[in-house]
Amino acid sequence: QPEAATEHYYTECTQHQYAVFKSDKNITSFSCLTIRFPRTQSDTALTQQSNIHFIHEPGCRSAVTTDKIKLTLHFKLFLIKKKYILLLKGNFFSFRKEVWIMDPATDMYYYWLLTIAVPVFYNLMFLVARACFNELQFQNSTLWLVLDYVSDALYCMDIFVRARTGFLEQGLLVKDAKILKEKYMKTPQFKLDMLSVIPTDIVFFYIGINNPEWRFNRLFRLGRLFEFFDRTETRTNFPNIFRIANLVLYIIIIIHWNGCLYFAVSKILGFGSDTWVYPGPKKPEFSQLSRQYIYSFYWSTLTLTTIGETPPPVRDVEYFFVVVDFLTGVLIFATIVGNVGAMISNMNAARVEFQAKIDSIKQYMQFRKVTKDLEARVVKWFDYLWTEGKTCDEKQVLKNLPDKLKAEIAINVHLETLRKVRIFQDCEAGLLIELVLKLQPQVFSPGDYICKKGDIGREMYIIKEGKLAVVADDGVTQFVVLSDGAYFGEISILGIKGSKAGNRRTANIRSVGYSDLFALSKDDLMEALTEYPDAKNALEEKGRAILMKDNLIDESLVAATDAKDLENKVDQIEASFEIMSAKFRKLTNQYDSSQRKLKQRLSNLSNQFRSLRVDE
Repeated sequence: QPEAATEHYYTECTQHQYAVFKSDKNITSFSCLTIRFPRTQSDTALTQQSNIHFIHEPGCRSAVTTDKIKLTLHFKLFLIKKKYILLLKGNFFSFRKEVWIMDPATDMYYYWLLTIAVPVFYNLMFLVARACFNELQFQNSTLWLVLDYVSDALYCMDIFVRARTGFLEQGLLVKDAKILKEKYMKTPQFKLDMLSVIPTDIVFFYIGINNPEWRFNRLFRLGRLFEFFDRTETRTNFPNIFRIANLVLYIIIIIHWNGCLYFAVSKILGFGSDTWVYPGPKKPEFSQLSRQYIYSFYWSTLTLTTIGETPPPVRDVEYFFVVVDFLTGVLIFATIVGNVGAMISNMNAARVEFQAKIDSIKQYMQFRKVTKDLEARVVKWFDYLWTEGKTCDEKQVLKNLPDKLKAEIAINVHLETLRKVRIFQDCEAGLLIELVLKLQPQVFSPGDYICKKGDIGREMYIIKEGKLAVVADDGVTQFVVLSDGAYFGEISILGIKGSKAGNRRTANIRSVGYSDLFALSKDDLMEALTEYPDAKNALEEKGRAILMKDNLIDESLVAATDAKDLENKVDQIEASFEIMSAKFRKLTNQYDSSQRKLKQRLSNLSNQFRSLRVDE
């Protein structure tokens, strides 16, 4: 029997069949780890003692006890502050020290993509340039050698990272290093990654280091660059601008490669041998490296975009090269330009849609002969919405999100605002969340009345941005100005008994400028409070205390209201009793009718039976 456990660890085994625990200090005596498995696990593996084995590893020994859904392992560890994984494979259990796993959903993975994208882009742009422009390779051969082997080291590290990158299975991240490695090795990407690190540089020992074309196998890692672009597009706040910049980069890369190939073909055919190839380097202005590259890039741009005049080809090889360039330009650049047009249209889609709304409103006002002053106010209101970026419909934007995420966004945006309201302070978190989801944004123009004295209060308001003035009946005299974070109307929507004002507004409130408010309707509040009766009573008590403090409670009205409520309840009970009595009478009549019909049928059957016996 093992010694008494000095430490006890409890964890759950997930669908991936591993559990994780961590020791915070050196364990020098037997300790106990309890793992609860899902009930879907095989009972045989968990109930038959003879079928359960523990794989002993260095520094660990165990005794095993089981029941239907629980396995307890007594183990001894001699490592300090290490994290272990208990693995279940069939009927075998084993401890393994947890290894480092890259979660693809983290920022760390994105930054690694950025890191590996740099050497990939370096190889994409400079290998072909160094292979075609000999002077570029000769002038900086030591620098290229260092950069090449740094990029190779990063390529090798990337293979390790890929083998340790987790993936989701049944919604959970797989962290088993062996499973991750096996899955990675079965993918086509593994073969490409291995091809990209084949040391083709060995040929440098025989032909010299100035032959970078032997390193073209490094371009098999281009997938990492595209993955980085995709991740960046989803993370950036300006996706349309990034897409356009990305397309421009692709255009530059294509022109760059084509220009390098043009210079290489010219070198093979002979510089200056005809009018199509690159002019002879014997001319001083064409002998510099910068002029060689710029001329080739210029020629490539004119040819692929089919803009401008270039020297006509002379030889068959030159004709073939130009035809391929024309086809490439037509296919690729037509696609790219089309995508750019679509992106620009998407960027203006919101403006076009908003302008269509304005046009329809203008047509309606002209049809109904609305006054010019009111028409100008409507147009200014739309201009304010567009200028401040408040044209989007929040419900429309969030409709594709699950309710849980909608709630979290609403809580993040509005919860602190709602907590500022006196009557909602110290309320249950669940009620506040319900109310947050029911807040409706509203925008008021300068001079608009939010409410007038004597109006029935059906909403309460919270000022998000702007200024509201409490004014006299003349609409000019201002008593007080409310600013961001202020609220009003919270008492009227509660319907406090005995309130001297009832549920009517007690002041005139109008917008000084453009104001953004959140509105909470009485119906939405009462709907939320149906699930929180205690909170409803607490809110009414808070509201009553506020009114009593301001001397706005009339006790006689409270008694009269209570009496009226009691009378209403009695009337409701009487009405319900009458309805029930009517239903009971209806059921009684139906029962009597069915009894008569049953007796009649029994009588008929008896007569038929008697007639049959007489015939016999």
